Amino acid sequence: MSTSLSPLLAPMLSSAAMRAVCDDATFVQHMLDFESALARAEAATGVIPARATDAISKTCHDDHFDLAALAEAAAKAGNLAIPLVKMLTAAVAKLDPEAARYVHWGATSQDVIDTATVLQVRSGIDALLGDLDRAIAGFARQARQHRQTATVARTWLQHALPMPFGLKLAEYAAALHRSRKRLQRLRAEALALQFGGAAGTLAALGDKGLAVAAQLGHQLSLSLPDAPWHTHRDRIAEIASGFAILAGTCGKIARDISLLMQTDVQEAFEPAGEGRGGSSTMPHKRNPVAAATALAAATMAPNLAATILAVQVQDHERSAGPWHAEWPTLPTLMLVTSGALAAIVDIAEGLEVDAERMRVNLDSTHGLVMAEAVAMALAETIGKSDAHHIVEEASRKAARTKQHLRDILSHDPRVTAHLAADKLQGLFDPMSYQGASQALIDRLLASLDP
Repeated sequence: MSTSLSPLLAPMLSSAAMRAVCDDATFVQHMLDFESALARAEAATGVIPARATDAISKTCHDDHFDLAALAEAAAKAGNLAIPLVKMLTAAVAKLDPEAARYVHWGATSQDVIDTATVLQVRSGIDALLGDLDRAIAGFARQARQHRQTATVARTWLQHALPMPFGLKLAEYAAALHRSRKRLQRLRAEALALQFGGAAGTLAALGDKGLAVAAQLGHQLSLSLPDAPWHTHRDRIAEIASGFAILAGTCGKIARDISLLMQTDVQEAFEPAGEGRGGSSTMPHKRNPVAAATALAAATMAPNLAATILAVQVQDHERSAGPWHAEWPTLPTLMLVTSGALAAIVDIAEGLEVDAERMRVNLDSTHGLVMAEAVAMALAETIGKSDAHHIVEEASRKAARTKQHLRDILSHDPRVTAHLAADKLQGLFDPMSYQGASQALIDRLLASLDP
């Protein structure tokens, strides 16, 4: 179904695979797949003559239909299904006038559109899962490579403590893996057939409605819900939430990378390439273009998901208005989510890490990043409050005088009375103060098993 991404911007904000999934012709084909499967299901249950299925199935191909004419007719009809069924019926009549009588038998427009949407979402999830596998594998590989690479952990954008860079990367992989598991669950649980007829009762099919529904679900490889869900959009809302969560995870990773690429930081970089990340006027620039794409998409996704959540408020058994808002919004959400993830795949598979620069930045505050390590060691003998006060006082003096914190502490008898010189020296080794980091990396990497 049409989306709000223009042909010029779509390649920047979405993946090629998702653009194929969300293509108008592909969506129309999903609608036609529903009609073909419906005919087969009804023939299998004795609702329509078996001979009618040949002509209907032969005609259910999108290349038989003028999409521009369909769009024009949909504007008057109120949805795409009404004119498509008319066009399909006319096309079937040319092959077999008798078979044309059984096109769309017992179904309603929303059955067609909703089931086509479910088929589209299934293909979209599959496209995302493929890219998720690549991104997770890329960050996991980098996490193993950099588990002993010391870097600065930053809180409130300030230097906090040392940490292994591999822990940060393993956290990226694990967060993406949680989205993978979430989408796999949604694919299995939330993609349900929509088939209820005019008011969700299947009345037009008499006592064979449930039998037809079961056959139809089998034909399309979709689960059969307990009842039609025309105005209960919680499944779609949950799927949209899953997409937005994934986009948000991609945005978090992108935010980190864009900050690490800053001129004043320069610790990690997107992969470089000809014509990539440059400026129209400044030859020296290396801009975080993949991160920017992911951040743009992550900015759009929550509002698109919010529209899908708002669509849940519908009237009675079939709704006018909210359902319509879902049509362009959900594919657009799928597209921007794919764009965010594609950018993160690019980063995960080509991230450049400058370990030497990380060490320079660790040392840039003249030992202040190790203040907690010293305070905790001192607290073992004099208590946490007194130790914190002494090291805080020394830290302020170090910042004011630009001296190394170790040098100031080594001349403070309140410290030297409890910490020997070699002990104090060892406390300023960043990798000596990483707590459970290595175990956490192991746990995160172990969690990635499918």
